[in-house]
Amino acid sequence: MPIILPDDSYNRTLVNNVHPPDWVNPIPKTRYNLVIIGAGTAGLVTAAGAASLGAHVALIEKTFMGGDCLNVGCVPSKGLIRASRAWAAIRNAAEFGVHIPDGVNYDFGAAIARMRKLRAQISPTDSAARFQRLGVDVFFGTGYFTGSDSLKVEGKTLSFKRAVIATGARAAAFPIPGLAETGYLTNETVFSLTKLPKRLAVIGAGAIGCEMAQAFARFGSTVTVFEKECRILPRDDCDGAEIVKNSIIRDGVHFTCDANILKIEPRGIEKVIHCEADGKTIELVVDEILMSIGRAPNVEDMNLDSIGVSYNPRDGITVDERLQTTNPRIFAAGDICFPYKFTHSADAMARIVIANTLFHGRQKTSALTIPWCTYTEPEIAHVGLHAEDAHAKGYKIQTFTWHLTENDRAVLDSETEGFARVHVQKGTDKILGATVVASHAGDMISEITLAMTNGLGLGAIAKTIHPYPTQAEAIKRLGDAYNKTRLTPLVKAIFNRWLTWTR
Repeated sequence: MPIILPDDSYNRTLVNNVHPPDWVNPIPKTRYNLVIIGAGTAGLVTAAGAASLGAHVALIEKTFMGGDCLNVGCVPSKGLIRASRAWAAIRNAAEFGVHIPDGVNYDFGAAIARMRKLRAQISPTDSAARFQRLGVDVFFGTGYFTGSDSLKVEGKTLSFKRAVIATGARAAAFPIPGLAETGYLTNETVFSLTKLPKRLAVIGAGAIGCEMAQAFARFGSTVTVFEKECRILPRDDCDGAEIVKNSIIRDGVHFTCDANILKIEPRGIEKVIHCEADGKTIELVVDEILMSIGRAPNVEDMNLDSIGVSYNPRDGITVDERLQTTNPRIFAAGDICFPYKFTHSADAMARIVIANTLFHGRQKTSALTIPWCTYTEPEIAHVGLHAEDAHAKGYKIQTFTWHLTENDRAVLDSETEGFARVHVQKGTDKILGATVVASHAGDMISEITLAMTNGLGLGAIAKTIHPYPTQAEAIKRLGDAYNKTRLTPLVKAIFNRWLTWTR
């Protein structure tokens, strides 16, 4: 029986929902319309949607329903980040005329206990009991294929017309000498901490690495981030990533980029990292190491080779745009098969899978417009193409940027570090991509995503009235900037002649 540590009332509530200790697997139906392996976001949305349409659905989960998002991903990380922001706000309160007396008690144990409480509070949505009520047959155990239309779980055979593999991905790790022997944390174990590490090393400066580095530094850890690339957040806008990096540095985080970690070794209860950077050899002693270099797909133990499903250990299961594998009866969705490993993209793929498996639909992942956000402070959010991507695809582009120093709400909030930036196809207002760096960039990017999804250009955004004062006005200003480019010298001359004649 899997457990989630620490063993407290909150985690017991969580486990009772997402892997009840007394759960008895049901007697399989004669044949299912859909059998789903994996009860993370992609699996849960597929199961709920298919069952609501009247399909006979079986859902198999090896460990915990809710997958990474609920248990070790989005939910716990954002709960912890919110607490760290509260700590930072107290330390910065003097700017707003609030003078906090000395001796304030900061309690990391209480902050992370709050996260566990809220995670448990959210967990009924992903619970076995709820999906049973929806009409889904929930099986706990390792599911593996025994044929192109059957699989086994805990000794029971399930026959199906279609199957969906939604087993997700797990934390990856570099093969650094001594790492395994010394021990390290990942997103799957860091939220089990009850005591703040005084010294923390983070390996990898992607989204999770940057979020956790800033959060733990705000809690009071001395944090060092090692990144093998020359910059952080390599999938994001360079200017935006630099703003985020400077903000994190102000919170006390030290970055070592272009880093080559040679080995890691234990020294008593401490961990020693040996690294090369800038032509020097560095030795850093820490209490904990957080490995944050990406995800590895869970392709093992399903007997995929025997049923003709192609996969590889790095990219996961091979699918076409309809999410069909190389076995036409079997589909895949979520982190197991997609480069954008986000909860919201898994949700979107689940909807495609429902249409394509149950109703012979032709929906395609290429039609998806997928935004993402890194929840540092400020946040950095993106959708569509970056400028270099647009150039590589042969687009001529025009870029508009509106800095938050020109946004009244950002000035009043003392949150002027950031911008809204959009790339359009030159000569049109067609939006190709956008980046927002702001306190609530993840909320602001949705307006641009909506426009792109529905074929609306910057001109439509310019026509949209935004309440004043809001930081979202920066999006409207991008539309205004585009409209100004339509006032060419010829058009301006015509207007001048008209206004002169009509005086």
